[in-house]
Amino acid sequence: MTLIYIAAGIMTVWLLIQLWPVSSLTYVDMKEWDPSHDRWSNVKILDVRDASEYWESHISGAINISVGRLPIVWQKELTCDDEVIIFSNNWLNRKKAARILARRGFRKLYTVKGNRKGESCEHKYCY
Repeated sequence: MTLIYIAAGIMTVWLLIQLWPVSSLTYVDMKEWDPSHDRWSNVKILDVRDASEYWESHISGAINISVGRLPIVWQKELTCDDEVIIFSNNWLNRKKAARILARRGFRKLYTVKGNRKGESCEHKYCY
């Protein structure tokens, strides 16, 4: 019985960590995010999906580093001074990537939430 309580406690702590907000992460509405707009011209687009999903459908110019590789290879493509917008096919990977980058000193992190009205989310980077 004690093991069940320990397992439940560990799961609760894990869930709280996943749901806890990342202070340097800003959510941008899909209506506000237009890659051709000047506001986003200097922002690096980070796609944290697996390579196979990335090649199925991705945003032109996006950097693909899967969440599992991000802690190791982020320095090849990104610097702490960069503004980074994170795309993934689920909220857990977006928050995990933001948390990894925030721990490494990134302070200008964004992610897109929602989709444009009337648009389907055929592209896997829509939410």
